[in-house]
Amino acid sequence: MAETIERAYLDRPFAVKNLAEDGMFEGLGSVFNVEDDYADIVAPGAFKRTLREHKKRGTMPAMLWQHKSDSPIGAYTAMREDDAGLQVIGKLTLGTRQGAEAYALLKDGAVDGLSIGYRTVKSEIDDKKHTRTLTDVDLWEVSLVTFPANAQARVSAVKSIKEIETINSLSDAERILRDAGYSRAEAVALVSRVKAIAQSESDARAATKQMVERMLRAANVLTPK
Repeated sequence: MAETIERAYLDRPFAVKNLAEDGMFEGLGSVFNVEDDYADIVAPGAFKRTLREHKKRGTMPAMLWQHKSDSPIGAYTAMREDDAGLQVIGKLTLGTRQGAEAYALLKDGAVDGLSIGYRTVKSEIDDKKHTRTLTDVDLWEVSLVTFPANAQARVSAVKSIKEIETINSLSDAERILRDAGYSRAEAVALVSRVKAIAQSESDARAATKQMVERMLRAANVLTPK
């Protein structure tokens, strides 16, 4: 049987951390352990083999507009798995009409979805839950899309100082750090360290806000607004 490309839309607040003027952006192209609208779930490790093979060939999955093979809008410069899913870094080609339009729409928040195009290599079917878990895929492309099917692989705005002021609990701090690109283990470790040295809950919140601001400034994902 002929192989066909399969498309999945696995979302998450896809943190475009620094949508730079030159078109560079970073985000989450696919989310682990989340069921999409087609009852597909991507398991951790599903991209490791395909990313390793791309690295050997010196290639990257394509950056497309709405899964259209005749509409490349830029190129990815790095991809890796972390605890959350598939982290991607790419650059929109602003010298092209489609690339410039994608940049403008992304900046205005009119488009904020990411979606993967792939061929299944290995998967596991759960007949009781009627789901399919993808354990190994050939990743062909990651598209910017208007309507992703899984509501978690989206493009979110750069963190602001105003958002840091909304931290009312240590879990809020962990969430902001994870949205900024830190792994769950890193976020928990950073917040736990502050909590351990604080003398009271209010001291912990204040110290945590200061720590989050320092970490986001260090990661260059903080705007002054």
